[in-house]
Amino acid sequence: MNGDLSVSADIAVSGMKAQAQRLKVISENMANAESFSEVPGQDPYRRQVVTFKQYVDKETGAHLVKVDKVIKDNSEFIKKYDPNHPAADAQGYVSMPNVNPLIEMMDLKEAQRTYEANLSVMQTSREMNSKILDVLE
Repeated sequence: MNGDLSVSADIAVSGMKAQAQRLKVISENMANAESFSEVPGQDPYRRQVVTFKQYVDKETGAHLVKVDKVIKDNSEFIKKYDPNHPAADAQGYVSMPNVNPLIEMMDLKEAQRTYEANLSVMQTSREMNSKILDVLE
C-alpha cells in the first residue's frame, strides 16, 4: 500500500514538472508579445505551444506525463499600421507577434491550477504515507 501512495506522488510530480515547463513557455510568449523584427519582411517572434505525452514508468508501471514538444503556432501575425517604423512594409504595416495576452493569461491560469492540483495530490499522498507509518509504529 505504501508503494501505491508513492506511485501517486510520482504521477503528481510528473504533472507538476510538465506544467512548470508550460508556465515557462507561456512566460516567454508574454515577454515577447510586443517583440517585432527590426528588418522589413522578417518575421517577428512566433508564439509557442506545449504538447504533452503520456509514458509508462517501467519500474512502477505508472502512467506519467511529460512535455512532448514545444511547437510554433502558425497562426497569422498581427498587422499594425506604423508607416514610420523601420520594419514597416510598403503599405506601412509592421508584423507583430501572434501572441494574444488574453489567451496567454487563460493558459497561465489553467497551468497554475493544474500545477496546484498536482501539488495537492502529492501532499495528500505524503500525509497518507506518514499516517500509515504512525499506525504501524
